[in-house]
Amino acid sequence: MARNAASISPTAHYTGYTWFAHGMSHPALVTPQGRFMHTALKPLRGLALVTGAPTLQAFLLARHRVIDLLLSQAIAEGRVSQVIEVAAGLSPRGWRFKQAHGDKLHYVEADLPDMAQRKRDLMQGAGLLTPGHEVVTLDALTDTGPASLNALADRLDPQRGTAIVTEGLVNYFDTPTVVAMWQRFGRVLNRFPEGLYLSDIHLHNANKGVGVQAFKVVLSTFVKGRVFLHFDNEVQAETELRNARFALAELHAPTRFAGQLNMTMHPGANAVRVIEARTNKPRID
Repeated sequence: MARNAASISPTAHYTGYTWFAHGMSHPALVTPQGRFMHTALKPLRGLALVTGAPTLQAFLLARHRVIDLLLSQAIAEGRVSQVIEVAAGLSPRGWRFKQAHGDKLHYVEADLPDMAQRKRDLMQGAGLLTPGHEVVTLDALTDTGPASLNALADRLDPQRGTAIVTEGLVNYFDTPTVVAMWQRFGRVLNRFPEGLYLSDIHLHNANKGVGVQAFKVVLSTFVKGRVFLHFDNEVQAETELRNARFALAELHAPTRFAGQLNMTMHPGANAVRVIEARTNKPRID
């Protein structure tokens, strides 16, 4: 049974402040709840630094920066010029990417009604929304209706390469719900000349050991619900993505990109994998 999507929203406050605390966000996207939660978890982060235990912050920063890197590469290569960020929460990605790419990029941030309205109000109030950057209502679990992904895709340019980004979403839903979501994403992205799906996911094989199990308990408590681990390994997830009409699917360990990002990967970074799935295979010249 799928987890109630509305119950995911508290995590948006914490992650929103995490981006801000590391110079990646705007003060307008900081909430009092996020500041409080970030401060409350500071002792745990300090303890983790001493013991070498994994932390929320380590994998949050790793997944965010790797997704940014892969999306930036796709835009630079001309494969993508439209982005739909599903369950965008208080992510600063849309604002930062519009700053970097301007009119060349159409960026749509999408979320459930209350979160979308809050994000829209915050960004409009700070003057952060520019032409080609919008915040809309979306229910990623439905196939039809005005709030569906299909309806949103109908408004986009069918001649432009398009990316769907989800961050901090899939592990809060059970396996059938995630598989159906991936199939939905695959169908929509195949409507465009290039389709790219970027996401994070936690797997069984990267989340073993007493320390990681304790970390999962903390994470489940933090998000007020169960955290689902759908697949044993990368191959299983990649196979399911190919079944969802992605021609190429690869799961990356964040440490693979440490050099490119000039980033120290702390314990917990490799507890997550970053999905890169494409509807077209790369052309070999």
